[in-house]
Parts: sequence; C-alpha cells; structure tokens
Amino acid sequence: METKQNSVLIGMVATLLLLLNFPQNAAGQSNQLASASTAVPAPSAGLINDWLREQSPGFDAWNIGGQFRARLEHKEYFAVANAGQADFSKKGDADNSFGLFRERFHVGYTPCLWFSVFGEFQDSSAVNDDRNPSPDNDHYQLRQAWVALGDAKQFPLTVKAGRQELVYGDQRLVGMADWLNVGRTFDAVKVRYENPDFWVDGFVSQPVIPDKTEFDESDDHDRLSGIYASTKTWLPFQESQIYLLAHNVDRRAADEAGQKLYPLASPRDIYTIGLRFKSLPGALQGWDYEVEADGQFGRFKATTTSANLSQRAFAVHVAGGYTWTNAVWSPRLGLEYNYASGDGNSADGTHGTFDNLFPSNHGLYGAMDFFSLQNMQDVHVGFSVKPTKKLLVKLDGYAFWLADTHDYLYAGNGTPRTTGGFGIQPGAGNYVGSELDLVATYTITSFALVSSGYGHLFAGEYLKNSLATTGGATDGNYLFAQLTFNF
Repeated sequence: METKQNSVLIGMVATLLLLLNFPQNAAGQSNQLASASTAVPAPSAGLINDWLREQSPGFDAWNIGGQFRARLEHKEYFAVANAGQADFSKKGDADNSFGLFRERFHVGYTPCLWFSVFGEFQDSSAVNDDRNPSPDNDHYQLRQAWVALGDAKQFPLTVKAGRQELVYGDQRLVGMADWLNVGRTFDAVKVRYENPDFWVDGFVSQPVIPDKTEFDESDDHDRLSGIYASTKTWLPFQESQIYLLAHNVDRRAADEAGQKLYPLASPRDIYTIGLRFKSLPGALQGWDYEVEADGQFGRFKATTTSANLSQRAFAVHVAGGYTWTNAVWSPRLGLEYNYASGDGNSADGTHGTFDNLFPSNHGLYGAMDFFSLQNMQDVHVGFSVKPTKKLLVKLDGYAFWLADTHDYLYAGNGTPRTTGGFGIQPGAGNYVGSELDLVATYTITSFALVSSGYGHLFAGEYLKNSLATTGGATDGNYLFAQLTFNF
C-alpha cells in the first residue's frame, strides 16, 4: 500500500514540475506576440480549427477539435464500492491512489446560419483504481450527436435534437457533471424562444447512463423535462430565472442496475418549481449575490415494490461576496448557506427528502464530493486571490449538518449511505463534520490549464456516533493534480 501511494504521489509531483516548466516557452511566445501589436486578437476557435482555416476558407464551416484531460487522485478513507466499506470509517480504504484519463474528439459542421450538426466521441479510463468496477472507466463512447435548426437573430424559435449537454443556472439541479471522468449527457429535444429581453427553453430528455460493457444508451425508464426561462432586463443588475422541472421514473427491469456504472433512480413523479436570482458581473461595484429556492411535490417510491409516498420537499441556496477589484491580487471573500429538506418520518406517507435531480455537485459542497443537496445544510466561507492574471488560489471552509437525523446521510451521487454502520440514526448528533479545501488553478495558455488541490474532512459528531459500533470514524484526505488541454 505504501509503495502504491508513493508511486502515485511521485507521479503527481513529476506532472506538476513538467507543467510548470512547459508553459514558460508558450507564455513567452504569447507575450512577444502581444507586445508586437496593440490590436486585440480575434478569439481562438481552437488549435486545429485555427490551423485549418488558415489553410483554406472552406474550413470556416467546420468545427474540429477535442480535449485531453489527465488527473491524479489520492483518497484516504473514501468508500470503495462492492467491498462493504463506508466513507469516513477506520475500516475503509486508507489509500486509493489512481490516475484518470479522458479524451474527447468532436466534429461539427455549420453550412449556413440556421443549420448545424455536431458529433463528439469520448474515451474515459481509470488506472490503478481500487474500485471495481471503477465508475470512471467508459471506453469508446458517443458523447454527443445533435442537429440544431434555426437562427435566433432572424427568427426567435430554434430547435436542438439529439444527444447533448443540458446546463442550467450554476448546475445545482441540471448540469453536465464535467468533473466526473465520464460526465453526463442526455438524449433530448430542446426548443428555445429567444429575443433581446429573455429566453425560454422547453425540453424533454432521458439521461445517458454509462454501461459496464455495452454502448452507452439513455435510460428510457427515466425522464427529465422542463420549462426554464431567463431574463437580464427585468432588473438591470441581475439575471432572473424561473423554471418547472419534471422527473419521472417508471418501473424498471430487476437486473438493469447491475449493468450500469452509475446508480439508477427509483420510481417517482417529482415536480420542482424554482426561482433563481444572480447579480450580473460588475453590476454592484464589487458586490455579488445569488439566491435560489425550490419546492417539490408529486410522488416517490424507495423501490419498485415500496408504497407510493407524497413528495413534499424544498431547498434553499443563498450566497454573497465582495471582490476588492482595485486591491493587489483582487481578493474575494464570500459567504454561502445551503439547505435541503430530509424526511422526518418514514411512516407518515410523505417523502420529505429533496430530489437533487441531475446536478454538477463538484465544488458546490466541497471539493471532496462527499455530499449532495439532500437532507443537508451547510455553511461555506470562501476566500480567493489572483497573484497573477493566470493564477487563481482558493481557500474554502465548509461545515455540514443533517437537516433531519431521521433520514440518511446522502452521498455525492445522491444515494443514501446504508452500509458499514450508516443508516437512519435518530439518536446521533446532526453535525456531520467540516471540510477545508485549498485549490490552485494556473492558465498555461488559452488552450491549457493545470490545477491542483488538497481537501481534509474533519469527522463530526454524527459520523462518530454512526460508526462507533463498526470500528469508529476518522478524517478523510483528498489530493489531486490535473491537466486539461483543448485542441
């Protein structure tokens, strides 16, 4: 175990040293080009696109490129699937160090303003991962394949159909989960009405679920549909949004979950009504804020054979901060609070646990990805500085509580923790623990960036009470280094 840990840590250090040395020449060339002319360069369309379009105007209608991403991770006392282990348990995996690699390649074609077609392929792999099967292994898959019709500048109605990303707000409820090695897409049809004052999306979709051995297909038992509207003119200093989302899951084959890399949702018909307000960049002289509130109703079943329960749940997100734009390093200090309801009584015929839907949870509730927006509340204090234009350093502290100890502690992927000592623990304290994260991101060029970070989870009363009879609770550690290169 020690040999494995040392080898991966050495790999992390070597990667960082390589990255710190590599960009010097590239950055120097960029500075020389900038000093040669005061004109602002045109935005890049990507390394391959830029080169092709220099060769011939015939390539102007094409979009050819991709992305390579490599990440080294070291985890201590994270649960390992299929091993009966639990997060934060002293009997958990004290050392899981592995590499994650993801390659994407896309081809798009836009022969005229009102028609586009786009396809993207992806290969995701995990090396030396103790999890078996690793949810980060998904080879040779079709990630996107869509057709878009319409030109909003000529006519306000446009349509996009096929396998695609769905991203709304800050991805608290619907996002592409890009931090994950596989990510998320949907087989969807989306219609947008857009004018200079506002836009409205209407969509129906099925999530694409990574398969252990077969081609990734969307889950025809699981549907997400919605209406999402946004305007920046109702109040000139903020973006105002209102939405209605429907998550409908029917009965599925008993063995279907065993074929998938990600957990599948149980039967439900849950409807989410939400409002979101966010200040526009620079509109409030350094101040910023965001407020989002959601209410849910409908029905829920824990399993295909469980009784129908009435869904009654809600969630609230409130955040604000100030950036000293004229100070050295442009420091920002922010404060945030999140709350998502839990189920206070499993026998009353009502399900009170908030459905987190299809979020991009990474970074919203800590960099270690232990939590989702379900039966939880947290306070987050964040501080960031920019020592240079290319370097961003963030220090974030979180404190987590259960909203109700009569409900489960839910993992980052939305599933309840039920093994290794976890379960419903009404007698335990509701303080789960605190997390401290330090993350630095350096932009090498417009095509590449590197980031690295460290996170530590301090086990709280709830964890210590819950795991007392199964070996006890312990703190968790997380270390990563990542390179992203777009071409």
